[in-house]
Amino acid sequence: MIKLLNVSYRYSGGGGIDSVSFNVNSGEFVLLVGKTGAGKTTLLKMISMELPPKSGEITLESTRSSDLKPRMLPNWRRRLGIVYQDFRLIGDRSVLENVRLTATCEKNLPGKPKERSLRAIGRVGLTHKLHCLPGELSIGEQQRTAIARALVNEPFVVLADEPVSNLDSETSASIIDLMKKVNSLGTAMLIATHQPERFASCNPRILEAVNGRIQEQ
Repeated sequence: MIKLLNVSYRYSGGGGIDSVSFNVNSGEFVLLVGKTGAGKTTLLKMISMELPPKSGEITLESTRSSDLKPRMLPNWRRRLGIVYQDFRLIGDRSVLENVRLTATCEKNLPGKPKERSLRAIGRVGLTHKLHCLPGELSIGEQQRTAIARALVNEPFVVLADEPVSNLDSETSASIIDLMKKVNSLGTAMLIATHQPERFASCNPRILEAVNGRIQEQ
């Protein structure tokens, strides 16, 4: 479970998140919706501790943000699968290498990093693109690579920031179907989007960000 309790983060130039509380439970499919600038990305960055909360507390499974020491951050983040809006793939590394770099960071899972990477890449349907560089992939294939990287360490939850905003309708549908399949196997999803209608088939729980606050629809 992820639990946010009265968390806040304010930017020096204005904007941010004010006293937000909500939970994401095991196996849930949750959409975080709202207009640009409403605070969706800030919330995801707070959960990943890219932006530690200025006040309040985040609990990830049994670990509380107030107890985190710098040396504990890698372990915190390895329990999250993160899909960035700009993919953040390494341009001179192949699909396999991009995924394996993340797999190598986790020493406590069964199987060698390469074996787990191949399995994750197979789950997203990119086995035939193993040795391609990101620049040789379509946008949809780059997104699938980013999802494989997020899944390789068997996270409790996947955090995805606008995962279909730059995709055409056909590619978007295939990515959403993939996320549904991942969710059906028990991985929770927390997805920031300004296009919730695209996810209607997922029967999601919807949280709306409005002016730095969260309300449940």
